[in-house]
Amino acid sequence: MRILSVDFGEKRIGLAVSDERGEIVVPVGVVFRKSDAQAASEVTAAAREREVGLLVVGLPVRPDDGTDSPFAARVRNFARRLAEASGLPVELHGEALTSSSAEGELRDAGYSHARLRAALDAEAAASILRDFLSSRPGGSPE
Repeated sequence: MRILSVDFGEKRIGLAVSDERGEIVVPVGVVFRKSDAQAASEVTAAAREREVGLLVVGLPVRPDDGTDSPFAARVRNFARRLAEASGLPVELHGEALTSSSAEGELRDAGYSHARLRAALDAEAAASILRDFLSSRPGGSPE
């Protein structure tokens, strides 16, 4: 089953998808958010286009103790709307500092500032999905 991951942000929402076996994760783009309804509709379209069976939404947690960050309630609300719009199961997966981590990886890969902005959110979604897949029994995506 393919899985689509979502890195929710108020301006941009990063997306990444796995292959059917959950072994390969690929950043696939960004949805520019104007409203939750519009964003949920576009994420749903991306999920249908890629024939995914599960959506994973990164839930921001504090890196020191793993408790919900102040933004977590906002993400939970979007995840509920996404589940309603898509009709797909949605799982929340704790994530801390994925955007910072993704930025470091892209800078190390030599991305210019302009390319970095465009790729950052999708790479953060890929980080969330890799971590989600790795946390499952027998999982270790590359």
